[in-house]
Amino acid sequence: MEPTNAPPAHVAIVMDGNGRWAASRLLPRIVGHKRGIDGLKRIVKACVVRKIQVLTVFAFSSENWNRPADEVSGLMDLMAMALSKEVAQLQQEGVRLYFVGNRAGLSPAIRAGLEQAEARTASNTTLVLNVCFNYGGKWDIANAAAQLAAQGMAITEESMEGAMALSHCAEPDLIIRTGGEHRLSNFLLWQAAYAELYFSPVLWPDFDDAALDAALLEYAVRERRYGKTSAQIHGSFKRAKV
Repeated sequence: MEPTNAPPAHVAIVMDGNGRWAASRLLPRIVGHKRGIDGLKRIVKACVVRKIQVLTVFAFSSENWNRPADEVSGLMDLMAMALSKEVAQLQQEGVRLYFVGNRAGLSPAIRAGLEQAEARTASNTTLVLNVCFNYGGKWDIANAAAQLAAQGMAITEESMEGAMALSHCAEPDLIIRTGGEHRLSNFLLWQAAYAELYFSPVLWPDFDDAALDAALLEYAVRERRYGKTSAQIHGSFKRAKV
């Protein structure tokens, strides 16, 4: 099929499969998560080359606290390491960082690191990178509604959109989940309303430029109708005679 869509401006990714990647190699799960950071760095560069404007990734969900304590502790250590070692490179590449999620459950050191990284990259314009950390779609919706209620504002679709965690950018055009699973797992539930979904069998540490291009190619030939008919989209809709 010939491409019908412009490249997506906003791509969101559920980075799944780090633990299984490590287990298949008889390695500790945390090794898979470390390789997952390398994978993210690779895909950030690929998005910049492909002129994608916004990349949103699911790094740590609100449900991930239920994982074994040593894995959770290791993930927090990896976040601290990434904040100390990777932000400088992102700054050079013109990437603007947003950390999206509930910061109340994070340590003071992690919270300070997130704030510093956001401030350091605030003037960058090449790519917006939203890192969803301690994030859940249900939390996002409930939090937005609570903010509006506290301000005495009416809860409408328009007001909710302005209060959501990703209100600083347009909704995703394409949501990719790696690792072979076929679900959103509480990721961007509000924002996914009209996103195209793509499920890749590739485990996240192995997800590379070619795997990203496969998703983009599939997106290019999808028909996005937003509630309209195919005929309307293609300009061949004619009003029925009365």
